[in-house]
Amino acid sequence: MTRPDPSAPLPASADAPAIRLRGVTKEFGRGDTVTRALRGVDLEVPSGELLVLAGPSGCGKTTLVSIVAGTLQPTSGEVHVLGHDVARMTNGRRVRFRRDHVGFVFQSYNLLPSLTAAENAAVPLLIAGWKRRDAVEVAADMLDLLGLGDRLINLPSELSGGQQQRVAIARALVHDPRLLVCDEPTSALDAENGRITMELIARIAVQPGRAVIVVTHDSRVFTFANRIATMEDGRIESVETTTRGAG
Repeated sequence: MTRPDPSAPLPASADAPAIRLRGVTKEFGRGDTVTRALRGVDLEVPSGELLVLAGPSGCGKTTLVSIVAGTLQPTSGEVHVLGHDVARMTNGRRVRFRRDHVGFVFQSYNLLPSLTAAENAAVPLLIAGWKRRDAVEVAADMLDLLGLGDRLINLPSELSGGQQQRVAIARALVHDPRLLVCDEPTSALDAENGRITMELIARIAVQPGRAVIVVTHDSRVFTFANRIATMEDGRIESVETTTRGAG
């Protein structure tokens, strides 16, 4: 009898959530030194939604999105993302899952200083084995869409903070991921660039078949959310539907 492949997509109806978590826990350490970062998290994120994950530092937000994105294994619980049983994947399968389906936007941009804007945005395609010329061409088109068509050959040091963040967004979206994870994407930006960044994420990333999770302390981001999930002490304390999500 052939064993089912835990990395294969699960059967899903058209209205199945993009993310479904059941009883997810995460512990670090063992014995007397164990730290319980997540304590039985249940959460669903519909396709086409931007979910803001809020809460105080140390409440488990980053741990939770790391598990959703497949960069961290849960201690227990079910983690179904885009029809994949992420919790049961092998390490190699999770690497391929992230490469094919997940885009990341970080607060610190994480651009490579020796690469141009177009080359930085092309990195996910290069990792996936694309020819350099083709990868850079697709990345240039994405940067043009984000208003950086005249900055393609500039190094990160020649770009403003807002421009660097847009390059980071282009890099996150260039391989057309179905899950976008943003960790404090506006914290290093002023109010205007923060607004522009969130407008870009909301407009480009939130589409049918795609979901976005934004971890933030920035209350200005809340207006772009469909729902706001508030965490406390490793648990989801509340999930609030916003005016944008209701309408």
